Amino acid sequence: MAKMTTAELRGYQQICGPDGAMMAIACDQRGGMRTLLASDPAEQAKITNDMLGDTKTDITRYLASAASCVLLDPLCAVPRVVDKGVLSRDTALLIGLDASGFDVSPEGYRLSRLVPGIDARRVRELGGTGGKIMVYLRADRPAANEHNIAILRQCIADFGKEDLLLVVEFLTYQLEGESPEDYAARTPWLVEEGTRISLECGAKVLKLPYPGTAEACANITRMAGEVPWAVLSAGVNHATFLGQVEIAMQNGASGVIAGRSLWKDCISLDRDIQRERLKTIAVPRLREIQAVIGRYRQKAA
Repeated sequence: MAKMTTAELRGYQQICGPDGAMMAIACDQRGGMRTLLASDPAEQAKITNDMLGDTKTDITRYLASAASCVLLDPLCAVPRVVDKGVLSRDTALLIGLDASGFDVSPEGYRLSRLVPGIDARRVRELGGTGGKIMVYLRADRPAANEHNIAILRQCIADFGKEDLLLVVEFLTYQLEGESPEDYAARTPWLVEEGTRISLECGAKVLKLPYPGTAEACANITRMAGEVPWAVLSAGVNHATFLGQVEIAMQNGASGVIAGRSLWKDCISLDRDIQRERLKTIAVPRLREIQAVIGRYRQKAA
């Protein structure tokens, strides 16, 4: 199992709160954020990167400032939030390497992409505490993963050479012709085996989809050993995510990296409305998640 170097461990400590648990706000989305800001494709196309940057700036100022870390993209948000003094000195910064969307192979497999020009050295130049890479994995289809595993290994090696923290995330996905019921039944195994693949590639910190059951969470914790893992929200509603966080923390998770479940119904092209919703809706949700994390970190201590 890959172990963090001193420099990587220092970065990891910075993305965690005083209780040693990860509590990061994810807002590195681009395409997904556009669909939340406008329902009509033509209107979505009018939302520029600078407009997305406004939304990410508000999320950083009003929500991420209440957490230990924020995950942002290098196209809309960084270096803007640093250069304009929006990012709190006490809030760590992860920078996403993955491009928005994906390509599709002739077989229908999702092929991950990277943002051009963003590597470990550039993340450091942009003031990042570390980076985050997301790839798509279907552990039951080895041919689906070759391209994405190559990207994963490339990024892990690059950040290792720079001695910079890298958080590894993967997402599973439903195949064409696969029923929702069959996919749901496979999900715990797919997340467990995706975790195994990520660990074999050298991941040292993991951001994982909720695997569906307490048993799967416990299996992941045993498999990961000293490698910490955070559960992501995947855009489920807040009440559902709170329950998932409870089960994940109860079974060995090291925290949360959450985005849409916190802010998806708070963002708006009207920034006054957006700021008010972030303060009155998103921040209280964050406090509820922090309370769950705090209970289990206290028990672990």
